[in-house]
Amino acid sequence: MAKDAGKRIPRRSLQDTRVLILSAIDRGMTVDDAAAVFEVGRSTIFGWLKVRRESGLAALEVKRAPGRERQLTDRQMAQLRGWIVGQDPRQLQFEFALWTREMVGELIQRKFGVKFTPQWVGELLKRLGLSPQRPLVRAYEQDPEKVARWKAVEYPKIRAKAISAGASIFFADEAGVRTDHHSGTTWAPIGNTPIVIGTGSRLSVNMFSAINTRGKLHFSFFDGNLDSKAFIECLKKLLADIEGKIFLIIDGAPAHRSAETAKFVKSTKGRLKLFLLPGYSPHLNPDEWVWKNIKNDHVGRIAARTKDELKEGIEKAVARMKEAPGIVRNFFLDRDLFYITT
Repeated sequence: MAKDAGKRIPRRSLQDTRVLILSAIDRGMTVDDAAAVFEVGRSTIFGWLKVRRESGLAALEVKRAPGRERQLTDRQMAQLRGWIVGQDPRQLQFEFALWTREMVGELIQRKFGVKFTPQWVGELLKRLGLSPQRPLVRAYEQDPEKVARWKAVEYPKIRAKAISAGASIFFADEAGVRTDHHSGTTWAPIGNTPIVIGTGSRLSVNMFSAINTRGKLHFSFFDGNLDSKAFIECLKKLLADIEGKIFLIIDGAPAHRSAETAKFVKSTKGRLKLFLLPGYSPHLNPDEWVWKNIKNDHVGRIAARTKDELKEGIEKAVARMKEAPGIVRNFFLDRDLFYITT
């Protein structure tokens, strides 16, 4: 005797399975044999036979999956996109700051009274021209008015002064990377998490770089924390590498604003001038893209085991950018950086 409980039939093949089983029974196959051959419960088959007998074969047609019966109107689609693109989820009483398919589904149900599966929400998001992306985090302490003034007033003044003085404008920043920094993915059998051999030691390397709109890249390593002494050494290397006057735009780190640094800049007799970005505004500095390129696109994928391997990987990434200045020029195409080139 076949077991009464069979395996669950996928919705996409349920219609065909019903037709096959009922046709087989019509040709003389017993319910027990059909249940065994097609791995369907006896009670399920008897239920189908009853429905067909009472309501006809059409009553056994498979209905579309819940959530796909009603589509959103063009207006609702536009509203949905506006909420997702234009607002932080927390503004709409969600707990998290990053949109998920489940949260979007809840928003649709809350606003329009329609329930979609997460899979269908994903299809809907694709239709809206959206894709899952890693966001850039902005500090809530950032002053939007100061950012706007920097773009519209302060930077244009700096650019005008640089042109008048015959100086080159560079954007600079410092960063550190450790041997345990990893990024990227690798191919492996499904269900088997791949293992890449690296090191458990947290060996770090500190770096300084500066770039301009022409694709020129200056780079150097420095030891220890970034205090005034270390920053001044970085500035000396920059002056030795770049000819002529330099207008250097940096953030407001303490070493950048210290009395020692100001004294050194004064000693250059006008060859070097420093300008500070608005606070909490790394997105205004194209040099941030240098670190993304080095740390995430290159070093994070080599699984360095020693400090020397880490440095070697960094130097290769830097050499690549120096040999192809177009890479650096492309950093300025970020929409937050249009103010520099327009």
